[in-house]
Amino acid sequence: MAESTIGSPLANGKKPQLDLANATWQSSSQGTGDVQIAFVEGYIAMRDGRSPEGPSLIFTPAEWRAFVLGARDGEFDLT
Repeated sequence: MAESTIGSPLANGKKPQLDLANATWQSSSQGTGDVQIAFVEGYIAMRDGRSPEGPSLIFTPAEWRAFVLGARDGEFDLT
C-alpha cells in the first residue's frame, strides 16, 4: 500500500503554496493573543488574527503536533 503524502514537505523540503483565500479560520477563546488556525489540503495554517492580511505559517501534521506538545510543556513560555 502506498504511503500518504498529504501534509508532507515537497522533495526540496519546501511546503506548497496553499490557497488560503477560502480557508475557514478558527480562533481560540483562551489566552491573550488572537492566533487563528485553518486546516487546508492536509496542512495546518496559522496566522495573527489581528493582522489577517499578514503571512501565515504552514505546518505539516507532524510539525503541528510537535508545536502543540511543546506549547503544552511550557517550551515557549516567556516568563
